Amino acid sequence: MDKKNYEILSGNTVVAVWRNGILTVENEALLPLYLKRVKNAESWLETRAIDSHRANSRLLKKALRLAEKDDISTVVHVNGATVTDNYWVRPIGSELTYDDVKFTDDYFSNLALKGNYDSFNRAANSRRSKTPELTNVGSFEKCWKLRNGKWWMYKKATHDEMFSELFVYELGSALGMNMAVYQRGDGCIKTLDFTNAAFVNFEPASAFMGDNEDYSAVVDALEKLCPDAIPDYVRLIFMDTICANPDRHTNNFGLLRDTKTGSLLGFAPNYDNNMALISRGYPSKPKAGDMLITLFNALMDEHPEYRKYIPILTEETVRSVIAKIGMRIKTQAVVDIVMGRYGLIKK
Repeated sequence: MDKKNYEILSGNTVVAVWRNGILTVENEALLPLYLKRVKNAESWLETRAIDSHRANSRLLKKALRLAEKDDISTVVHVNGATVTDNYWVRPIGSELTYDDVKFTDDYFSNLALKGNYDSFNRAANSRRSKTPELTNVGSFEKCWKLRNGKWWMYKKATHDEMFSELFVYELGSALGMNMAVYQRGDGCIKTLDFTNAAFVNFEPASAFMGDNEDYSAVVDALEKLCPDAIPDYVRLIFMDTICANPDRHTNNFGLLRDTKTGSLLGFAPNYDNNMALISRGYPSKPKAGDMLITLFNALMDEHPEYRKYIPILTEETVRSVIAKIGMRIKTQAVVDIVMGRYGLIKK
């Protein structure tokens, strides 16, 4: 496929044409938010590529015998399709449909997740070449698995990473927050695809924010794009604050979008918390100068009307969540971390 001569589609609707480096918009309403902000199809495709620094990414490309392994060639190999949105590309004049390119099996999942030789050899001897792993972004080894007609993301995790991810999920659920579903796996943590195989489109915040993750800038953007998403965003960064998650960035939160009209439906569920809490060791006792606490309190000072979105947290709730998870950790230390950080938030 010529990298600069193709159509960009949402489902079976052509939304733009990329010809000789020039992007022509055909349907503004359904155009990916990234392309509304940055009229560059090549950079958009690059954002959809598997992280080339992941060891299993290199094994996957080798097993698939990709002649060109750059990001754009990798993405174009599967027509730019992903599990979590219905955007894709095809050569100009092609008769391909969305049904032809959307993913229907997880044949290469074990290679993408584990990278062992048996999975590599099995993949290398297959005639299949279409896999959602080539557009499975992120820096951790992971894969998509299809279970009873539903896509689940499996991500490698240590004991403490797994506990931290499960704790945030269970605590958020107990507090009535909008959470992606997480379950414990064997050496991995797994989460249910919250788009239901692109029944709705997920638009990462990077699509409309670039890499600007400043709290005030994000709420200003949401006020213009989707004001209804602001309460869930405040709860997201509240959870990051009390659970000491420094890894919130514009590629792991975002908005959900109607695939038929392009309208923004609201905030996507809270996901990707495997660097929170005790995943990198037990954080020390929080102090007033803590960065995440300082940033959150600054937003509350700027927008005191957002304080109503902060839930009430009790030690009893924290202890019940730890008990529900049932993993061996330093219970009192986790209680002290979360409740100590909660106590420093301006409510």
